[in-house]
Amino acid sequence: MPWIQHPIRLDGQHALLTPLEYLHFNELINVSHDPRIWEFMPVMGHDPATLRNALEQAMEARNKNERYPFVIIDKASNKVIGSTSYLKINPEYKSLEIGWTWYHPDYWGTGVNEECKLMLLTHCFETLGTIRVEIITWDKNLRSRKAIERIGGQLEGIRRNAAIRYNGKRNSVIYSIIDEEWPATKVKLTDLKNQRYQQLKTR
Repeated sequence: MPWIQHPIRLDGQHALLTPLEYLHFNELINVSHDPRIWEFMPVMGHDPATLRNALEQAMEARNKNERYPFVIIDKASNKVIGSTSYLKINPEYKSLEIGWTWYHPDYWGTGVNEECKLMLLTHCFETLGTIRVEIITWDKNLRSRKAIERIGGQLEGIRRNAAIRYNGKRNSVIYSIIDEEWPATKVKLTDLKNQRYQQLKTR
């Protein structure tokens, strides 16, 4: 039996994470056109054909129990606003990575990322019994690095020339959260999410 049982639906205050399906492809393509989203991502997803191919690969990887892709939905508008995934799923070592995360820029800095990470990590540590979660980003992606550190990711190191992407060689920065850290991280992340949403209300 697979460690990660399909379907997984994670329901938050403002965001909903639901399994990626083929019916979501066009909605994701419709919100993917801003090149800023893809500056540090593995593919140039603002190209519809490229993104469609990447989404098809994600579905194939889920069928092999290698990845679990989600669609992110804004509950207020019921609109698809991005995607995220569980990657490098390793039931033997009870570890995985959270990655391939992107949002429409309208939702950057709004608290949605913090809420999604809270839901994903809670499911990892409290349902799956994960003992280690990795979050990996490009060393040049300072916005992502700050966001990971803000939610409690612990820096482990930099893997040099870890990959070659469309925009050149990539050094990967590796962060992790482990099970012993989760209780304190959960409190911190919950507070941060609430602060973000409160700031949004007062704008």
